[in-house]
Amino acid sequence: MKADNISTEEQDEHTTDSANDPGETAKRFSMDEIFHLLQNERRRMVLRYLRGTEGPVRMRDVAEQVAAWEHNTTVEQLTSTQRQRVYIPLYQSHLKKLDKAGVIEYQQDRGIVERKPLADQVDQYLEIEPTTESTDENGGQGPEWGDYYIGTTVVGYAVVLGAVMELPFTSFISGISLAALILLLYTVVTIGWNIN
Repeated sequence: MKADNISTEEQDEHTTDSANDPGETAKRFSMDEIFHLLQNERRRMVLRYLRGTEGPVRMRDVAEQVAAWEHNTTVEQLTSTQRQRVYIPLYQSHLKKLDKAGVIEYQQDRGIVERKPLADQVDQYLEIEPTTESTDENGGQGPEWGDYYIGTTVVGYAVVLGAVMELPFTSFISGISLAALILLLYTVVTIGWNIN
C-alpha cells in the first residue's frame, strides 16, 4: 500500500544532510539491538508501512494504517477510539524509539515520519510480503494445533462417556484399552505438532 506523500515543497524544506551521509548507512545493528527494536508489533507495523513509501508521510496516516492492521479492518472503518489507542503510543513512544535508532526520521512537532536507509538492515527480519502477515502462528493456513488438541479432547470424552453409558461402539473396550486409545490420540497429535 502506498502512503500519501507530503508535498514536494515540504519535503525539500526538511531534507537532512544525514540522509546523504555515507556514515549513516555504515552503522550496523547488533542482533540484540534489532530484536529489541522489533519486539513491539506496532514498531514492526510502522516499518512495514514505511517500506512502501517514498519520502516523508504524515504520522496520522501511519497511525491509521497500523490501527487498521491491528483491528483487521480498513482505515475507513476505524472508530475514533481505535485510532486514538494506536496514535497516542506511536506519538509518545514507538516513533521516538525508531528515530533514536536511526531507522526513521520523526519530526514530532510537524507530525511527519520518513524512512531512512538504515531501515534496510531490519527489513530482513520483517515479513517480506505484507499480505501474508498474520497474527496466527501458522500464518492463517488451516487450523492451529490448539484446534487439534481440542478435537482430541472431545473425542476422548465421547469415548469415555460412551463406555460409561455402555453404548454399543464402546462396550467392547476395557478400561485399560480406553486409556491406551486416548493416550494414543494425544501421542499422535503431539508427534504431528513436533514434526511440523
